[in-house]
Amino acid sequence: GTSRRASSWLYSTPSGWHTGPRRGARLAATARPPHSGRMTRVLGILNLTPDSFSDGGRFLDDPEAAAASAVAMAAAGAALIDIGGESTRPGAADVWEGDEITRVVPVIERLARGGVAVSIDTRKAAVMEAALASGAAMVNDVSALLYDDRALGVVAGAECPVVIMHYPGPPRQMHARDSYADPLIEIYDWLEDRIEALVERGIARERIVIDPGIGFGKSVQANLALLNGLALFQGLGCAILLGASRKRLIGALSNEAPAAERLGGSIALAIAGAERGAQLLRVHDVPETVQALRVWRGMRDAGLSAAPTG
Repeated sequence: GTSRRASSWLYSTPSGWHTGPRRGARLAATARPPHSGRMTRVLGILNLTPDSFSDGGRFLDDPEAAAASAVAMAAAGAALIDIGGESTRPGAADVWEGDEITRVVPVIERLARGGVAVSIDTRKAAVMEAALASGAAMVNDVSALLYDDRALGVVAGAECPVVIMHYPGPPRQMHARDSYADPLIEIYDWLEDRIEALVERGIARERIVIDPGIGFGKSVQANLALLNGLALFQGLGCAILLGASRKRLIGALSNEAPAAERLGGSIALAIAGAERGAQLLRVHDVPETVQALRVWRGMRDAGLSAAPTG
């Protein structure tokens, strides 16, 4: 099925990466993963919402235009298109699952017929079921399957890849906690506990993707600690997703540039993520990110081939 095809490239693990579950694996994680950036793929963002922080409302009532945008992203090099019908930005209001399904299913069906791989960005089990039945290949849940009691069972039954993000709370309360004594270690341990909970319910570790949750209930300092220490998360034995595109962090580091003017910062963080071992980069600007990755890989490969041996 589509979920098996999606996982075929997502979870191949290069020699030297940690693949087994063990407590304290973070202590053995290398500062920079072997062959970093070689396997990095781009996940294109398609918001079917009225209130997403960057592009809300653009495709809300036009599934044909939304599907065309997704096809263009796939043609530009996106390996998957991440479709969401509810904004998960901090402070966002909840959306009834029926409305969410109405927004996403027509677009997913169109893309599935065209062979475009799709991820469904949702916290709700009913939306996951509808999306998977319509052809979605992966579930991306910012609540790490904690928001909906049925979600874990849906993903386990579907045997599809799933992204679990560090989840400090629902969107309306996302910034209730934004301080950590040691964000890198605390979030590592939180994700480790969630992985074990999923594995205990029958979700294979190789189908789990972890997302440290850049910009979700975290200070600028905590976000920077996570980005700089991203390679540490290799120790969890799962693929890593980085979602930093157009985030508030970029504005904080660039004279408060508005979301629409954060391309340069988004590219900088994408390359930093690839260098630190992220397998998936969730981005708004697919052609630019793919081009940047190709140039970066070319430079890296040339440097490796020129390095002395023996």
